[in-house]
Amino acid sequence: MSTTYSASAAADKNRPMSREERKVILGSSLGTVFEWYDFYLYGSLAALIGTHFFSQYPEGTRNIFALLTFAAGFLVRPFGALVFGRIGDLVGRKYTFLVTIVIMGASTFIVGLLPGSESIGILAPILLIVLRCLQGLALGGEYGGAATYVAEHAPNGRRGFYTSFIQITATAGLFLSLLVILGTRTAVGEADFAAWGWRIPFLLSIVLLGISVWIRSTLNESPAFQKMKEEGTHSKAPLSEAFGQWRNAKWALLALLGLTMGQAVVWYTGQFYALFFLGSILKVDGATTNLLIAWSLLLGSGFFVFFGWLSDKIGRKPIILGGCLLAALTYFPLFKLLTAEANPALHQAQQTIPVQVLTDPSTCSFQFNPVGTARFTQPCDIAKAALARASVQYSVEALPPGTSTAETSIRIAGGAPIRATDPTFQQQLTAGLSSAGYPLASNSSVVKMSGPFDIFREQPAVLIGVLTLLVIYVTMVYGPIAAALVELFPTRIRYTSMSLPYHIGNGWFGGLLPATSLAMVAQTGDIYYGLWYPIVIALATVVIGAIFIPETKNRDIFEAEESGTNARA
Repeated sequence: MSTTYSASAAADKNRPMSREERKVILGSSLGTVFEWYDFYLYGSLAALIGTHFFSQYPEGTRNIFALLTFAAGFLVRPFGALVFGRIGDLVGRKYTFLVTIVIMGASTFIVGLLPGSESIGILAPILLIVLRCLQGLALGGEYGGAATYVAEHAPNGRRGFYTSFIQITATAGLFLSLLVILGTRTAVGEADFAAWGWRIPFLLSIVLLGISVWIRSTLNESPAFQKMKEEGTHSKAPLSEAFGQWRNAKWALLALLGLTMGQAVVWYTGQFYALFFLGSILKVDGATTNLLIAWSLLLGSGFFVFFGWLSDKIGRKPIILGGCLLAALTYFPLFKLLTAEANPALHQAQQTIPVQVLTDPSTCSFQFNPVGTARFTQPCDIAKAALARASVQYSVEALPPGTSTAETSIRIAGGAPIRATDPTFQQQLTAGLSSAGYPLASNSSVVKMSGPFDIFREQPAVLIGVLTLLVIYVTMVYGPIAAALVELFPTRIRYTSMSLPYHIGNGWFGGLLPATSLAMVAQTGDIYYGLWYPIVIALATVVIGAIFIPETKNRDIFEAEESGTNARA
């Protein structure tokens, strides 16, 4: 495709955004708000949902099923991308992503109405899983449709700016869900929230759905798709053309490896893993963790639009790949600073109190458990998992191969070994760590905010600063990504082609980040070792993207297409 602009296209760059274009952006962006609003709701309330829909099982099994149901939404997203991407390239952008928002919003709302297993028995968890799969399928088609629709309405030279508003709503969805959960808990109290109040955030989603459907129903089809339909150049078989022909399939593969794979891990590290790290590893209480993350989102979210705008000036590649590179180079010092500020006593103990696991390393498992179904019962696994839960830094001292697993033990600060097979192992471990100087989770040095505006002390101020920087990395990789993906593929197969790499990147590479990082921490005894997962993937994306991904900011996606594909210069 030609990279030159017509005189009218050049004029488009400088005109103000029209009322119709603002409506297009708003209507399209609400789907992404839904996506992350629902994601955070279910993730935050999974334990409560488990008690209501899997009450016939013991607590451990209940939690496993709740996590499996959560994971189902991730696993089916790429299939939704294929189904709705095909429909979007055949029928049109507007009607397809109107259907996806209805399915997604209705499924979220119905979760709030669904009777629990005490009322309807096994039917309750079955219906819950069906609803989660419907949400995942709809999400698979939602983002590609919204990004394509907005980009095809945007004038040349402003696609990065226009599509960046879709990107900012991902964070808006997280922020909104955070406020709704906190507000509902405060309004009804913890006991009522656990009994029935958790349904309110799901039920309130009907407001988002109503607004989104109303706006989307008034929108027109995208001009690029309309032009293609009038010229009769639309694809008759989008799936086979997008992925059955190597000249097109290779760009989907490169989009995954050279753009969305790195974008996804930076996104999940900056917002989800940071939240997990503060709460589960550094033992910061839930309210403080949520407030710290909320402030960082509030301060950093404007950069989505800034980097989208900047990508129209200097290109998509330097910003996306630059964000991946900066993140990879600075994650270790930034997360160490989080530890030093959030829990100074724990940080000091990790530096000064040596702890060893004495075991035959061949008996240890890699504790990768993305949906909570695996069970690790070897003494080595029990010892490592217990230390990981306590956020203890440890090393492994290898016993001779063939040593009985009963000999596996933990030695704290050179003291007597504590055998992992001892019936009182957990009590001995807790006492040993405490006497050696490891602080309790509730020690007085842990950061604690007294309210939303308790941000002017050193601890919360520094933590908000670090978390905001992590969010800025997110905005660098995510702000321009929609424009970059849209411009990489021809109109006739754009919806199909861009949706699949996006959802594999974010649903699988990003979605597996917490489980993978936690397994790496447990394997090595280093609370920072899990950061190697996003670092290696981000660096791989930098290399692949720099070599194989073309700069696309000057492409005119409104030009007629020859032979059904873009000439990718």
